[in-house]
Amino acid sequence: MKIVERTVGEAIIIDITGDIDLSSSPDLRKVLLRELKEKRTPRVIVNLIAVRYIDSSGVASLVEGLKASRDTGMRFALVGLSKGAREVLQLSRLIKIFEIHDNEEQALA
Repeated sequence: MKIVERTVGEAIIIDITGDIDLSSSPDLRKVLLRELKEKRTPRVIVNLIAVRYIDSSGVASLVEGLKASRDTGMRFALVGLSKGAREVLQLSRLIKIFEIHDNEEQALA
C-alpha cells in the first residue's frame, strides 16, 4: 500500500494505492489519527479509487478515523470507492455511516 497526502485549502486528501490489509492498515490508521487528533485537520478526505482490496482491519482503520473525526468535530469523507471497497462496506453494513462522494470535487464542496 502507498499513502500520499495532499493539501487542498483546509482539507487533507489522503490518496491510497494498493491493498489495505492486516500488514498495511496500521500505517493508514496512524496517518488518519495524526491528521484528526494531533493536527486537528478540519477536513480529511480518503481517496480509495486505487484500492483493489480492503479487509476487516482496513475497515476498522476507516471506522477509527470516522470515530476520531466525530470526537474532534472534524469532517471525514471517503471518495472514489473502488468496486471492492464498496462491496466490503456494503457487506459490513457500514456504507451508510460514512460520508461518501464519487469524486474529490464533491467532497471539497
